[in-house]
Amino acid sequence: MKKSGTKSTIIGAVLAILVLFLSWFVGLTPINIHDEGFWVTIIMALFAFIIPKGIAKSMHGENAVHIIQNGNKVEITGRPKADKALLIPVALILVMIIAAGAGSTVLNAGKYSSILEIQQVEFTDDMDESVGTSSIALMDTASAKMLGDREIGSLANVVSQFNVSPDYTQIDFGGVPKKVAALEYAGFFKWFNNRNEGVPGYVTVDPVSMSASYKESSGMKYVPSAYLFEDAARHIRLAYPTEMFGNLHFEIDEDGNPFYVVSVYKRSIGLFGGQTVSGCIVLDPVSGEMQKYDTGDVPHWVDVVFDGNLICEQYNWHGELQNGFWNSVISKKGCKQVTTYIPSDAEDDPPTSDYGYVAKDGDIWIYTGVTSVNGDSSNIGFLLANERTGEAHYYAIAGADEKSAMAAAEGEVQEKGYQASFPSLINVDGRPTYIMVLKDASGLVKLYAAVNVEQYNLVTTASSQAECMVKYRNLLGINSDNASVEADGEYTIIVKAIRYIDIEGNTYIYLVDENDSIYRAKAADHEELIPITEGEIITIICSGKEILSLSEAKG
Repeated sequence: MKKSGTKSTIIGAVLAILVLFLSWFVGLTPINIHDEGFWVTIIMALFAFIIPKGIAKSMHGENAVHIIQNGNKVEITGRPKADKALLIPVALILVMIIAAGAGSTVLNAGKYSSILEIQQVEFTDDMDESVGTSSIALMDTASAKMLGDREIGSLANVVSQFNVSPDYTQIDFGGVPKKVAALEYAGFFKWFNNRNEGVPGYVTVDPVSMSASYKESSGMKYVPSAYLFEDAARHIRLAYPTEMFGNLHFEIDEDGNPFYVVSVYKRSIGLFGGQTVSGCIVLDPVSGEMQKYDTGDVPHWVDVVFDGNLICEQYNWHGELQNGFWNSVISKKGCKQVTTYIPSDAEDDPPTSDYGYVAKDGDIWIYTGVTSVNGDSSNIGFLLANERTGEAHYYAIAGADEKSAMAAAEGEVQEKGYQASFPSLINVDGRPTYIMVLKDASGLVKLYAAVNVEQYNLVTTASSQAECMVKYRNLLGINSDNASVEADGEYTIIVKAIRYIDIEGNTYIYLVDENDSIYRAKAADHEELIPITEGEIITIICSGKEILSLSEAKG
């Protein structure tokens, strides 16, 4: 009996250690009482240790009763007695249930509604006039991925060993919005063969010019696609075993050096409720060095600490629970929610939500509409939130929601079957305006569209951002002096040569001036340029090389 008891104890200990190892080393569970996974791990480990002993007792008749009958010893096997040790994991389960209830929205509606501090501000005071288009990031992740894959596809020595990570991050780089993604190992064997050199670079995508470029860097060894101790998340977990973290993503600093940033979370209500951000950990993937920052000390080049989905969840707590939990369930008076948030536990594994992005004051701000919980197709306001600091601004503006605006833009060119990306919110002469791109079936950007928020039947489309804004201003009756602000300048040139070039089914007019500078315009949008002949002196308004309008032709 003693031998079997020792054996079952050893088996139980091995199983418990295995559970702890799988949870911590593989599942990366933090050693933190505020993490539900930590409690589940301890409970499973206790069961793994206790159950083999109970099975052994049952098999070896330790629960049998012996009596003497007619001078003979008789064994009567009864029901096995419950091992008192089982009371420990059962008690922990009850503690978890009580703790979850104590930190629920039912008992803490007021606390949940006040987690996100929201400033009520005037749209025109807070959102600068859109005098240029370089700060407007219109590209969705799907388009960025397509451009990034195309750029890497031309590099034979890279594409054979690495893929571009699908996890693009929207950042501000030198005052201009960019999407960035690191290369990743194309499987275990590619990592094993290249682990000494590491990942050789990353991709940047310009959402304004719709172009991608590959940037080489020193070998990045500690990356999410690596294995064992070089896995970035595991490398961070080993250094910070007690921290709750998530939202591991790629960024670059002002000098283009690569880093991985992970948000550090805390629970502000009870044991498990009210998740928010306490800081971040920055990992140098080349050296493996790490630095932890509190929210007030995060370097300015870091753009994403407060994940967009978390900000939206926190706003929904505010919008739905500010008048109490039961109001959010029964009468729903004054309840509101954001329009773009996708819950993490939604069915059918929906794709990650894109947001509208604005580069503002050197930071990336996400924007989303706010609507009533009744689910109509209109917004009652907008939320603009800083992903680095968590600062949140609310604008009380009634108008069409994003889906209605996207449908209005698609309706302008319905014969082409283009699809609109999620829009951004901009200020045009004090008027809130949606701006977005329209893509064809292959994901290529074909047009830009501007839609008035308050009157979404006011729509313009054009082949360039700048031209779209000029046409939109004209539609609103804004004077031409303001319209010219969108342009880089006005030029008087002598037309040296004219060329008509077909690009993907569209005819473009190319003008070459006396200094061999080149300007272009889409013929269908600028029929006034067709009569121009070589040798004419003309005045044109341009944004870069794009002709926005013909101001004067002297012949």
